[in-house]
Amino acid sequence: MSLTRAVLALAAAGTLAAAGASAQTSLTIYNDGRVLVRRTVPVAVPNGVSTRSVPLGPIDPSTIFSLDPAVHVVRSAYDGAVDEQSVLRRAVGRRLVFRVPRLGPSGAPSGNDTTSALVLSADPLQLQMPDGRVTFSMPGQPLYPAELVVSVPSAALTLESAGARDNLRLGYFAQGAQWSASYQVILAGAAAQGDARVSGSAVVQSGMLRADSAEVQLLAGSVNQAGPVARDEVMMKARTGMVAAQAAPAPYAPVGEQRVGEFHLYSVPEKLTILPGQTTSAAMFDPATVHYERNYVVHGQLPFWGYLPQQPNEEDVPVEVSYTLKRPRKTDFGDRPLPGGVVRLFQADSTGRLQLVGEAGTDHTPAGEDLRVTAGNAFDLTARRVQTSYTTRRDSVRAGVWRTTATADYRVTLTNATDSSAVVDVQEERRGDWTVVTSSIKPEKVSSTITRFRVTVTAGGETVLTYRVRVVW
Repeated sequence: MSLTRAVLALAAAGTLAAAGASAQTSLTIYNDGRVLVRRTVPVAVPNGVSTRSVPLGPIDPSTIFSLDPAVHVVRSAYDGAVDEQSVLRRAVGRRLVFRVPRLGPSGAPSGNDTTSALVLSADPLQLQMPDGRVTFSMPGQPLYPAELVVSVPSAALTLESAGARDNLRLGYFAQGAQWSASYQVILAGAAAQGDARVSGSAVVQSGMLRADSAEVQLLAGSVNQAGPVARDEVMMKARTGMVAAQAAPAPYAPVGEQRVGEFHLYSVPEKLTILPGQTTSAAMFDPATVHYERNYVVHGQLPFWGYLPQQPNEEDVPVEVSYTLKRPRKTDFGDRPLPGGVVRLFQADSTGRLQLVGEAGTDHTPAGEDLRVTAGNAFDLTARRVQTSYTTRRDSVRAGVWRTTATADYRVTLTNATDSSAVVDVQEERRGDWTVVTSSIKPEKVSSTITRFRVTVTAGGETVLTYRVRVVW
């Protein structure tokens, strides 16, 4: 098993920029956009109780904890007011200087003048000019005192340590990083079944996070997230997420995959330097050759729950195309858990060029479970459905309680314009009390809610399926 070196750029704003190259950092990126940051920062911690200021960048301050069992975070005060509105609120009661453009005789700017105003309120904005009058708008570009401006969000931590330490080891969560899996499936031919070559990549989208020589891990799974979305998270998502750049290719290196709790963890062996605005894909495993089966499905007309309506008009219904990739146990691909992501299916045209013939999102797939991909709707296989009869009857079950029984006949006409025969599954799915009374093709009970008809349609031909259902509600 091998993994392309992943230069993982994360969409959590410059969390690590202020730490410098000397800070030791490891990151775990979750599917839902969270980043667990573990850092060793060069901040000396004396024995006993002390307060230390640590630049951390935009984070969730409620998640700060100590990685050193001998050091306890007693109290923290996080200052993340890096935006102008926060600085303006802090300027209430102070006089600000404003730069005002000076206009020449022609009305064109010819320089700048300055004026000042006392900030009475920030919400809403109220400024008192030197002549005592009050304005509700900025008279020019404000120049804020440096002591009011926070460049890098920092935390003032009150620590209780059982002994002196040369550095401080902290853990916390940042927001914005996102990763998912991308799978490429190259079908060997156009047959209904055959072999396919499968490769998979971890795709990580970046925002503005910067880290030097960070250890990176990718956790596959859905870990619950509690609580409201923090204001910092909203700001970071607004500023990031739309930026994407391609990272330079890197050499292959072995990678370890392990189970942690109920999830799977992929570890990148090299320490990575993470830069803002990068998107990287990294091979998760060596390409594998697997067997596939192509299926055609026409979904039914019965409502999943409730009453059965009368439907008098004939309708064109799509013939869904899906591919099932077989993943038997005791094979490298079959024994591998597959993180959720996007599967893209390719097939060669008459000149040998690969064309995209299907794309679908997938959930996490455990080892040994087949991977089913819905590719789209068939072009040359078509279907028409019509309800040909409909009757209902109401019966009294007991005083004040009635039961309705509906019986309906359906006709499904399948047409095949290709030069080979095809098998189409006409599938009805419904909860509750219902049954197929009669049919022109024997039905198969797939589950307690699904019944299907396997209909063979000859090349260039047409097959008609008729069936009657009885539904009780």
